[in-house]
Amino acid sequence: MFREEMVRRCWDELDVLLISGDAYVDHPSFGVGLLGRWLQAHGFRVGIVAQPRWTGIEDIMRMGRPRLFAGVTAGAIDSLLAHYTAFRKKRSDDAYTPGGRAGARPNRATIVYTNLVRQAFPGLPVVVGGIEASLRRAVHYDFWTDKLRPSILLDSKADLLAYGMAERAILEIARRIQVLREGSDHAGERDASRHLAVLRGIPGTAFAISSLDSLWQLPNAPKNDELLVLPSFELIQSDAGTLMEATLAVERQVHQGVRWAVQSHGNRHVVLTPPAEPMTTEELDALYALPYTRRPHPSYSQLIPAARMIQFSVTSHRGCAGGCTFCSIALHQGREIQSRSADSLKQEVQTLTAHPDWAGSISDVGGPTANMWGARCAGGPANCKRADCLTPTVCRYFETREDELVDLLRTLKAVPGVRHLRVASGVRYDLASENIEYVKALVREFVGGQLKIAPEHRSDHVLRLMRKPRFELFEQFLCAFDEQSHRAHKEQYVVPYLISAFPGCTDDDMRALAEWLRERGWKPQQIQCFIPTPGTVATAMYYAGIDPKGNPIPVARSDKDRMRQHYMLAPKSESAWEDTSQTPDGRRRRR
Repeated sequence: MFREEMVRRCWDELDVLLISGDAYVDHPSFGVGLLGRWLQAHGFRVGIVAQPRWTGIEDIMRMGRPRLFAGVTAGAIDSLLAHYTAFRKKRSDDAYTPGGRAGARPNRATIVYTNLVRQAFPGLPVVVGGIEASLRRAVHYDFWTDKLRPSILLDSKADLLAYGMAERAILEIARRIQVLREGSDHAGERDASRHLAVLRGIPGTAFAISSLDSLWQLPNAPKNDELLVLPSFELIQSDAGTLMEATLAVERQVHQGVRWAVQSHGNRHVVLTPPAEPMTTEELDALYALPYTRRPHPSYSQLIPAARMIQFSVTSHRGCAGGCTFCSIALHQGREIQSRSADSLKQEVQTLTAHPDWAGSISDVGGPTANMWGARCAGGPANCKRADCLTPTVCRYFETREDELVDLLRTLKAVPGVRHLRVASGVRYDLASENIEYVKALVREFVGGQLKIAPEHRSDHVLRLMRKPRFELFEQFLCAFDEQSHRAHKEQYVVPYLISAFPGCTDDDMRALAEWLRERGWKPQQIQCFIPTPGTVATAMYYAGIDPKGNPIPVARSDKDRMRQHYMLAPKSESAWEDTSQTPDGRRRRR
């Protein structure tokens, strides 16, 4: 992070500079920490500038100009979501900042940081990525200004956008620019931007062109039938319903992973290459075996709340087979489950027990969901026409390994030095209900008093719009949870996540949910008022007032209507609301 550290490593310059809206935490659940280690493991010298001041370029320049490129990310969540509540009120904290203080990153951080790099290092290639760039890669609705916005690639004027999990893309970017520089006739030339055509076509990226003719000239150019043409920015501006068409098309591209897409913005065209191949088990094992310190950078004097919460959690897999319309995980990580091996997970836990901060407890083993480790699609995503692997019913081609997962959890818990091992990242109860032995083991052995479950709502027609399972399945799981807790002589509770003011939800739907909670004496605090985050199907529903089939639906759009629905369940306080963001590896966190 500092010139002095470069001197100690005998580095005269960096190869890659990564700039982040989060504090720097050397942990595999934090994107910049993980990508920095990944590039370093492949021989590149990496510097990180975390939460730079945006009033000048001094922080950006403190380690000098990097040799290859700069990578920019807003951080673990969209910068506007980090700053504002569901009612556009400023948040008072930021879990990814030392001391939890708010205001350490600017609004639209990706755009601001890219402009700073342009000022500091003219001509240096700039690549944007992370959740903010990934979910804003196409035309999107911006809730905080109540307007459509073009691709963030054009707004930021970056050279390239890496979407999704970027290990493959960022390594290929570094290698291509390095080959370009080494083969240049102008050995001292710093301006590589005029050669950026070499970066076009890397899977999992987006780039802008002025003429579609140049697309067909690429070495790996798509065929005509491989190009998915999305509704243009101008068409979506004139016809709100076409945002739904575009959003569903991008969702299909991510899931099926075989087609290029293009979207016109006036005389500019944003090209989305097919997504990068999911990492193999062997690659994930190697990635998570890198020497992370699992600590914030030593220059920080205050605790970073998110780092403390997730320090001794273990990521077992990536991706989510669910296609919940309000969630960004499947759009970012993909629906194909990518799992680590049991040996890799055991080795990580053994490493944790030797950590200087170790106190004996693993806070979580999981990922976006707890019980999808080892799951796979036996039919093949390229042939799949479903928008979701789990709803309205679990697909017959979706295979799970919950019995093996139980054995894995028991193996990890038996590692010498481990006193407690918890599952806290949320369980898909529709999957769990099909395997009573998994539920029995989970409730009796791995729940630490509370288990977070996300029914989200009670009304089945709202759940269908969310792509969530029928409410009766949640009630069945509750019965099984209570029964197993009773048999184990343990007092334990389910903590439900609930969403108010979802598109298609009426006041009567909220009253029905409130009545169900009152009948059980529940006063849940984990309630989120729906926030239309960029790029999701639910956000297109909110903006266009239609469901994915184009049918009109009621939408609580005004703050008055949204507050009325929300306060049917929640006290008039924002202090305990749950927002729609996730921790860096997909786990939801409390606001």
